[in-house]
Amino acid sequence: MQTELPTADDANDLQYDQTNDRYVFHHDFESTATITTTIVHAIASIADTDVSQGEFSLYDSVDPDALDRIFSKKADGTERSGGHIAFTALEHEVYVYANGDVIVYPPTETSRHGQPS
Repeated sequence: MQTELPTADDANDLQYDQTNDRYVFHHDFESTATITTTIVHAIASIADTDVSQGEFSLYDSVDPDALDRIFSKKADGTERSGGHIAFTALEHEVYVYANGDVIVYPPTETSRHGQPS
């Protein structure tokens, strides 16, 4: 079962995949938003955090400029076809793939409470 969640950009279709306890969305590289902007707004929505109030910065987890460069088109203008990067932001595991797929896993019970459930 998947539940729709609000996003900063309607084109990103942020969904909760209950079966796998993860959020899944796709970044459209043809949009005007950078992949880091898409990720920031998605994580903020998932974690119920207000980015405009400075409650969350991607810089605390990864270099956003480097992330944008890694997933931008190659020097010859062709799209990236493989590879991914994983990092943790607001205790969420984030996996970003070259095709624009992004998967975000919420914190585990251990990280939320400091002890296994």
